[in-house]
Amino acid sequence: MSVVVVTGSAGLIGAEAVRFFAREGFDVVGIDNDMRQVFFGKEASTAWSRNRLEEDVAQYSHHDIDIRDQAGLDKLFKKHGSSIHAVIHTAAQPSHDWAACEPHTDFGINATGTLNLLEATRLHSPEAVFVFTSTNKVYGDAPNSLPFEEGDKRWNLHASHAYSGHGIDEGMSIDQCTHSLFGASKAAADLLVQEYGRYFNMPTAVFRGGCLTGPGHSATELHGFLSYVVKCGITGQPYTIFGHKGKQVRDNIHSQDLVSAFWHFIQKPRFGEVYNIGGGMHSNCSMLEAIEMTEKLTGKLFNWTYSDESRIGDHIWWISDVRKFQDHYPEWRYEYDINRLMAEIHEGQDKRL
Repeated sequence: MSVVVVTGSAGLIGAEAVRFFAREGFDVVGIDNDMRQVFFGKEASTAWSRNRLEEDVAQYSHHDIDIRDQAGLDKLFKKHGSSIHAVIHTAAQPSHDWAACEPHTDFGINATGTLNLLEATRLHSPEAVFVFTSTNKVYGDAPNSLPFEEGDKRWNLHASHAYSGHGIDEGMSIDQCTHSLFGASKAAADLLVQEYGRYFNMPTAVFRGGCLTGPGHSATELHGFLSYVVKCGITGQPYTIFGHKGKQVRDNIHSQDLVSAFWHFIQKPRFGEVYNIGGGMHSNCSMLEAIEMTEKLTGKLFNWTYSDESRIGDHIWWISDVRKFQDHYPEWRYEYDINRLMAEIHEGQDKRL
């Protein structure tokens, strides 16, 4: 039986990938040691997700391995060898703010952990397709130099700019800007995945995501913007908007649509490829708009305050131009727009809380 390895398998994207590839007939080997709880506390634990996977997915086997454990990964990959069809790497330390508190841990997980996985794949499963969940934060705060216009509830890119019609493409430079330490560690991993594809001729892809979201998110203040907004809307707990008047724009892609993109790539892989991926022009909102939608879903006033202090490296406006991926894989389609996405997140959060 062909095997798909999923790192961060109990997280939002990982769990979606586990279920997807199990449905496609693969055995799924999951790697997840619930570091999310270490980063963000008990409320962010993915233990509930792991338990569901082990109960619901017969083809799933879980391995409590830290991706910084080179020997542990090597042993696991050696065991499965050429039967590994693909590696879906979603495990990460995902927060700007947390990275600044423990830079060595952040870099060890995001950069060295990715190197460990690439090398284990190269040595034991070189034909496997390697898919990496990167981030738009590799572009640092360079997008903030774009020309914006202020609207009532959101910032808009000036209509004269080339990105205004479709979003930001892969041609934006990652140099000479402020990334946050998280953005820097993810950029290092991003480049490694590209390099293993080009130097060693391995089928690899980097997906630079916008806001990745869905009902499976263990949302917390430092990570999981849209799910955390909905969570606060349901519970009434206070929410703080940091900077940009709350009009900063994010594109939002459902975990199911993202994993579908992975599957299209795996079926017809390329070498050392890079894609911006997110909700694009199809699915995006500002923070104020997200709050407004949450109030409609919950029927409650949202409890929020505002701080003028923006997070370091935070984007004023990010919408992914996904045309490169759509050109390479024209059969891929969005299943979720922002309204369907918000409704499903609300339903999922309401059941768990």
